[in-house]
Amino acid sequence: MSDGPHDPDARDSLREILGGRRGALDASVPVVAFVLVWLPAGQLQWWSPVGIAAGAAILAGVGVAVWRLTQGRRPRAVLFGLLGVTVAALVALYTGRAEDFFLVQIFSNAASALVWAISIVIRWPLLGVIVGAALGQRTRWRRDPDLMRGYQRASWVWVAQYVVRVAVFVPLYQAEWVFALGAARVAFSPALVALSVVLSWPALRSALPADHPGIRHPRVPAAPAGGPTVDGSPTNG
Repeated sequence: MSDGPHDPDARDSLREILGGRRGALDASVPVVAFVLVWLPAGQLQWWSPVGIAAGAAILAGVGVAVWRLTQGRRPRAVLFGLLGVTVAALVALYTGRAEDFFLVQIFSNAASALVWAISIVIRWPLLGVIVGAALGQRTRWRRDPDLMRGYQRASWVWVAQYVVRVAVFVPLYQAEWVFALGAARVAFSPALVALSVVLSWPALRSALPADHPGIRHPRVPAAPAGGPTVDGSPTNG
């Protein structure tokens, strides 16, 4: 089956690798728990509304982690998600400000935008790293000038979505709109990820000539007989 730049199967492969719907849902559950507990706790003037809400978020994160582990999810991914929730809750507990529950996310989005941009400039676009690893290509895609250019273009889509997140979350944080922060985190962030997944394919495809074999088959120059390739695999003499 064709895997050229206009092949819908190649587009679907990219979407499957970048989809992350389950991860977005998992990350939203602790946020919903935090906001829904903090709102009535504050209105009813319970003891330490932020502390109660932080505890609810951690419990929700533990529940999600246990559920995903029973579903066969990779432990590392699950534990990283739980760690993020715990750190966000601890920050809010330390400052006593509910809006600080979202500080970790704001800083991580800003850092992600910077890291993705740097990866493009140094010619290690993170989209290529992610897709190449998922497809078992190691670094062969870097030897294909068309794929390199395509992954660079598509990586800018992800830089833009992180910048948009920061542009939305920072004013809400400064205004101390906790409910709006939670709503934006639950609805806006997954929508941006979905849009980035959709836009990544045309951005990548625009760099590939019509005769390119596609993302699953990097078109690399022939190496000298018996010499090593860039990814360390020797060629046959």
